[in-house]
Amino acid sequence: MDQNYATLFKALSDENRLKILELLIQGETCGCTLIDKLTITQPTLSYHLKQLTDAGLTNSFRDGVWIKHTVDKTKIDLMIQFLTTLKESVASCKL
Repeated sequence: MDQNYATLFKALSDENRLKILELLIQGETCGCTLIDKLTITQPTLSYHLKQLTDAGLTNSFRDGVWIKHTVDKTKIDLMIQFLTTLKESVASCKL
């Protein structure tokens, strides 16, 4: 498996990051909106947003005094494509 896929899937291995993605997939928002919908502290939210951004699943940009976050849907599409290919692959050797 390509290291890039491993990084993407590793970023999704945390329940809080999955919840953050579920919220962000609805559209760009700032951390202050996210924190109101989660049961984590602000430093924990910042940590998880950094993990998602470092993996390439989310992007962030400054909008005035706010930092907005979005999901990189092309990365989600790549993961879906990888899983679909994996599911449809035929074993080339017998066990």
